[in-house]
Amino acid sequence: MQKVMYLNKNKIVGITALIMVIIGTALIMVGVFKYREYAIGFSIAGVGFYAIAWAFNALRGRI
Repeated sequence: MQKVMYLNKNKIVGITALIMVIIGTALIMVGVFKYREYAIGFSIAGVGFYAIAWAFNALRGRI
């Protein structure tokens, strides 16, 4: 019998927080390296992704 990967709500929220951190980092890097004139907007959006990921991580055990 194969072992099935079990994803509960906490694992899903944790994976989502990790993906959001990766997207936030990518936004900041795109703003810094590719579009310097719009770097502040990309950085603000990236920090917003960090904040939402932090909230997800804080809620991970309470959902």
